[in-house]
Amino acid sequence: MQRARIEWLQGVLAFASLAWIAGCAPLASPVEPAAVAALAPLGKLRVAVYPGSPTSLVRDPATGDTKGVGLDLGRAMASRLGVPFELAEFPNNAEALAAVKAGRADFAFTNATPARRQDMDFSPPLIAIEQGYLAAPGATLANAGAVDRSGVRIGVAKASSSERELTGLLKSAAVVPVASLKEAREWLAAGKLDAFASNKGILHEMADNVPGSRLLDGRYGLESFAIGVPKGREAGHAWLRSFAAGARADGSVQRAASRAGLRGTSDPQ
Repeated sequence: MQRARIEWLQGVLAFASLAWIAGCAPLASPVEPAAVAALAPLGKLRVAVYPGSPTSLVRDPATGDTKGVGLDLGRAMASRLGVPFELAEFPNNAEALAAVKAGRADFAFTNATPARRQDMDFSPPLIAIEQGYLAAPGATLANAGAVDRSGVRIGVAKASSSERELTGLLKSAAVVPVASLKEAREWLAAGKLDAFASNKGILHEMADNVPGSRLLDGRYGLESFAIGVPKGREAGHAWLRSFAAGARADGSVQRAASRAGLRGTSDPQ
């Protein structure tokens, strides 16, 4: 009985959040059927997310409540398209993006890198986040400029943009791919890594759960987040651009970021 009540409350909260985000947007004209068919070809919007990142999905371990910029924007987009929202959760970002590339998911909110633009199409950028390092408890690293030393182990999410960038950028430190953000937290706490590299939204979230860790001053790059959709859905591109511009202009993106506790953001360039 208690579990059923908790699940009912979670559903109410999720619906209220969607209404809050979508309801703050100006009234929109009806969506052309061709755009709906292109962006949600199965009659529902499958939103690809992965846990541990406020840009995608974070889950309260006590209540199970979920939030995240990608999650909230996906719900709002499904509502505007007039189709059901479907959560497509994956263990890491690489698998979520692979699902969008293969057409097994319809939506991802992610760093719109040139490499990813080869696999999917993107809306205009909505959020920019600095990339940096979270130092492990007890690590003596002074700042982002001090990590590239022999013997220093820098964790990165496997198959991430950070792995590709730092493999070429760092000359002396070892780049260590990690399967998930959960594993990254465990390795930092256990001293198996000296630091973990990602965008600072993820790093702030990780720092809250790794006592003694600290975010280093400085950065190695900037991520530009946008809505990604599978290739071949050009009939929905104009509507997607309009939706993204409206979500940014009316404050929906910032409200979703605030609700998710996303830190370290700036206006996209």
